[in-house]
Amino acid sequence: MSEARLKVIYDNDLEITPLVISADLSGHSEKPNRQLSLTLKNTIDGHKQAVSIAKGKRIEFRNNNTVRFIGVIFSTDINEKGDMQITAYDENIYLLKSVETRKFSKVKASDIARRLCADFGIEYGQIADTGYVIPTLICREKTLYEILLMALTLTRKQTGKRFFIWSKNGRLMITSGVEQKAQYLIEAGTNIISASYSESIEETKTRVKVIGGKDGKFVATAKDSALEKQYGIMQAVEKMDEDATKSQVEQRAKTLLKERAVIDDQATVTALGIDEIITGTAVYVREPMTGIIGGYYVTSDSHTYQNGSHMMTLELSHTYDLPTIEISKEELGIVDKPK
Repeated sequence: MSEARLKVIYDNDLEITPLVISADLSGHSEKPNRQLSLTLKNTIDGHKQAVSIAKGKRIEFRNNNTVRFIGVIFSTDINEKGDMQITAYDENIYLLKSVETRKFSKVKASDIARRLCADFGIEYGQIADTGYVIPTLICREKTLYEILLMALTLTRKQTGKRFFIWSKNGRLMITSGVEQKAQYLIEAGTNIISASYSESIEETKTRVKVIGGKDGKFVATAKDSALEKQYGIMQAVEKMDEDATKSQVEQRAKTLLKERAVIDDQATVTALGIDEIITGTAVYVREPMTGIIGGYYVTSDSHTYQNGSHMMTLELSHTYDLPTIEISKEELGIVDKPK
């Protein structure tokens, strides 16, 4: 088993490690935040709580002398025996807890992120320059996370560049989704405990058509000949606004094909724990029975620490993308002209 040496600090300076029975630290590509779940025996004498745990207090989780999580306690549950559950989230949870209505004009996604963090008291670290200036984005009753997803999605559609939201040491981060080299090996007979694998072409498209410009005068098509030969013709159509130029329509067709000409796959692996492997990390896997062999991205992770051991369950995919979010013409400030 992978060795675990935990340290849990409550409210900045009170160590509660002796009370901790187990810990689960998890993340998912569909969520901006990570979650820490603790199981405690919060009593010494069996009659009263050893430590009074309050919602809203800070909690820090370390393993092998390295900080793995800093967050805020959101819920507690205790029974008459002193068995207690604590659930905490990192600061990115506040992206989901506030709803805003706002219009942005001629601004980058990175600037939107800094502005929202400043306005809502969210601490942030590195926020990469996203480059693309969004002409107009109108957000009505959207969570802060949805607003950021919309801005980053528009950036990706226009430039093909991907940016991702995550958290480090309790601070929001937005970094470029450049292709990673797998630094970690997960292998049958070495550290894999169990594995499963599934594939589907249900959502795959082998060719795309993008229409834009006034009266749809610009039409761009693209196809993946190899996939089309293997799976047949499966086409997606997307419409751009009347202001789209020919080059923008052509660029969008290339980007759309890259997004849709993929095979959805899902691999699940349970292995000896490695703290550094979290959602978004690239790993190399060798498991011959399931055919999970090659480089993958972690799309979900759950690390369990108990009795001095550390296990992890990972969901893996060949691709790693932002959660899908629809953006209407109205939200882009586009008003259809009367015919």
